[in-house]
Amino acid sequence: MIKFNEIKIGDYVIGEYEGQKWEGEVTRLNGDEKQVCVETDVQEFWFEPEHLYPIPLSDESLQALNFTREEFPDGSVKYKKGSFRISIDKKDDFSSVELWYREDRRHHPDVHYVHQLQNHYLQMTKIHLTKEVLA
Repeated sequence: MIKFNEIKIGDYVIGEYEGQKWEGEVTRLNGDEKQVCVETDVQEFWFEPEHLYPIPLSDESLQALNFTREEFPDGSVKYKKGSFRISIDKKDDFSSVELWYREDRRHHPDVHYVHQLQNHYLQMTKIHLTKEVLA
């Protein structure tokens, strides 16, 4: 479950209905009813927050967001998208990340899921993180 106040339009989440799960992008929020509209491969669906799940931060999820990966001899890994960087100490260990964009560096922020990364990215760059490729 994701708290309603953590969700922003453009965030990528997983919605569940009757045991079936769809990954999609949040397109609308209904604050009065605390409902979230998610655009999936099939169509848009409205979900209650208790039926929304986060997408874990992983190599696969970062590559889906079009980050490029650079591995270092000490085992650390850096992900890059434009001027934005994510650094982890060990390959596939996203328990502790470091984010930076220009002079804004964030050491060990509470980022374990894609929507949390998207929210930090938006705060730091003033642009929403999408799957688009940056030139």
